[in-house]
Amino acid sequence: MAESTSSSLATLLSADDPAAFEVVRPQGRSACLLTCDHAGRAIPRLLNRLGLGEPELSAHVAWDLGVAELGRRLSARLDAVLILQPYSRLVIDANRPLGAADSIPVLSERIRIPANEGLSAEQIRQRVEEVFQPYHRRLAEELDHRAAQGRKAVLVTLHSFTPVFLDEERPWQVGVLYGRDARLGRLMHRQLCRDPALVVGDNQPYAAGDESDYTIIIHGEQRAIPHVELEVRQDLLATDAGLRTWTERLARALEACLPGLIPSAGQT
Repeated sequence: MAESTSSSLATLLSADDPAAFEVVRPQGRSACLLTCDHAGRAIPRLLNRLGLGEPELSAHVAWDLGVAELGRRLSARLDAVLILQPYSRLVIDANRPLGAADSIPVLSERIRIPANEGLSAEQIRQRVEEVFQPYHRRLAEELDHRAAQGRKAVLVTLHSFTPVFLDEERPWQVGVLYGRDARLGRLMHRQLCRDPALVVGDNQPYAAGDESDYTIIIHGEQRAIPHVELEVRQDLLATDAGLRTWTERLARALEACLPGLIPSAGQT
């Protein structure tokens, strides 16, 4: 319960907790910067699993199943920097604006999160300053570094979605999400639709926007760099064969799109 978490503690994360971000292939040469906002399901030890059991913490409400491995494989395939957020979105959602209703959710689908009820300002501050902000600072630092070097950058955020949401089956295998800047989103949608076996969502199963997204808005739109959010259905990432297929499919689509956006795409 929230009452069991002391708000007098100066820090939330202990030496036994994971760092607030992980960087894979930091010297990657691709113009693409890959991110996984919901890569992990870690809970700070102080929060006592948020009052939840293993079934809840293993489910899609806690993280994007399969996306971390997809990100690692795509990073290797493209020679791209990948930055992952290891903490569960139930601690604080790295892809929601601070203060949004689902930034620190008290209900996710039909699951109540006891430890998120009645949080004090100090408890919220801890999650923002120790989990949310370090991850986004690292993304900003990577993009700032490229800008200072005169390197082109393309932001690709990777997510996965559940095949069934609140009893409704979803027909898409993959979704391409974008907001006001649709340059890369429309190109990726067109490339993926070349496969007649795929049902490709255009801003489905979610529509990207200021109220529902953070990463592509802050690090993509506001910097005016090409960006896209890609959502792959989780059951398609559950096997090694599926991961191989989707790594190659997304890599080829990105490689086909980038030359139209960036000269000498894929390199510095």
